[in-house]
Amino acid sequence: MALDDKTLDALKNDLLTRYVSAAQQDGAAPAETPDRAAERLGEIRSPDIGEILEALIEDDGALEAAVATLALLENDRAANVLGYLPGDHQLAIVGALDDAQALKLLEEMGSDERADLFNLLGDDRREALLRRMARKEREDLKRLASYEEGCAGAIMTSDYVAIASGMTVSQALMRVRQTAPDAETVYQLYVLAADGELIGTMSLRQLMVAPPGAVVDDIMIRDVIQATVDELQEEVARSVARYDLIALPVTDGDNRMVGIVTHDDAMDVAEFEATEDIHKGMSIGQLEEGVSRVPLWTLYRKRVLWLVLLVFANLFSGAGIAYFEDTIAAQVALVFFLPLLIGSGGNAGAQAATLMVRGMATGDVGVKDWGKMLGRELLVAGSLGLTMALAVAPIGIMRGGNAVALIVAASMITIVLFGSLLGMCLPFVLERFKLDPATASAPLVTTVIDATGVVIYFSIATTVLAGAGAGG
Repeated sequence: MALDDKTLDALKNDLLTRYVSAAQQDGAAPAETPDRAAERLGEIRSPDIGEILEALIEDDGALEAAVATLALLENDRAANVLGYLPGDHQLAIVGALDDAQALKLLEEMGSDERADLFNLLGDDRREALLRRMARKEREDLKRLASYEEGCAGAIMTSDYVAIASGMTVSQALMRVRQTAPDAETVYQLYVLAADGELIGTMSLRQLMVAPPGAVVDDIMIRDVIQATVDELQEEVARSVARYDLIALPVTDGDNRMVGIVTHDDAMDVAEFEATEDIHKGMSIGQLEEGVSRVPLWTLYRKRVLWLVLLVFANLFSGAGIAYFEDTIAAQVALVFFLPLLIGSGGNAGAQAATLMVRGMATGDVGVKDWGKMLGRELLVAGSLGLTMALAVAPIGIMRGGNAVALIVAASMITIVLFGSLLGMCLPFVLERFKLDPATASAPLVTTVIDATGVVIYFSIATTVLAGAGAGG
């Protein structure tokens, strides 16, 4: 459970004033010994310590305090805490350490987190650290850091338990004991051929209940759910969620196993992708950091482009109103219903777009389903429009009589139907042209519907009023 703000502030101040500041003051005795400080830190969970250090760096600019706090922890614990910090904070802390200190932390970090941090470092610092590493670790780090962002290779870890084909259960259990300390997870085991090809998998439970003399090849699952290194990370996260996996094995082009994507990493990807879609859905560019940490200029720059473009797009609404000035002059009561109608169309369109974008993101809907979804949306949107028309028609009668009620009701049905179909179809069109469906954002949909809604509304009004005039 995350710490509440009051506890977070108290612990942060405690670290700042008692563990670090007092010891740094000339002539002042430390409020606590390092052993006592380390003991107190040992009572706090790693994610919570990470949250405290993040607050220290952001709120107080106390980078030295954060570095000193990490120094009170054992190397493996310090590396674990470091992994919970944002990339820029990790970079700042490592930048404050010498090569030997930084290397100790890097060696204790998970291989995937180590590769991510390594990619943030400058070229000179990378080379300096690589020269100090053992050859095996150096090659593993360079390989993991080489994968392109957004693919399975970039989020996988090479810390997994592999069992050689032909091993007995007792031999495999011995192998698990040997490799467990460095493995990301020991609950899922992978059976490899001599050349590293992935040929099967099994759970630790399967291994433990099997007869000691049995051969792992006879009890393993051969139909392995896996991913390739260049597969998109959102597809990987979707597979982990769909099949409820602890970890998903990752292979190269020759089916040789190169790593695993664990469930927690897949959750991070799912959260990142959902956040990205939400931002795009509101015409906001991708934010590399949380909204509370991103610089004001960046926040402005990410939001301003679409808003300015949509301002000019809204000019079409004004042009439409100007074109129908005579209709408005003939029945001023029509103006009362204009915001209501175009707002309803925009809301319906935004709903439809959101449903389709999310359906496509989860794999529930694909381009091939366009015809089916169009038919369903026609029925649903038509029903929605009719219901909303019946709700607003009595107000039309009170404001302008039967003619206005007919205009408003007919416009409501047409605008809601058009808005819903537009919102539903835009994600499919964008997907067809290899663009991100999330770009079919609520602001874009509502702006288009605003302009077309004005034309639809006053066109219907002109036709009905002309007919009423001719009849009169």
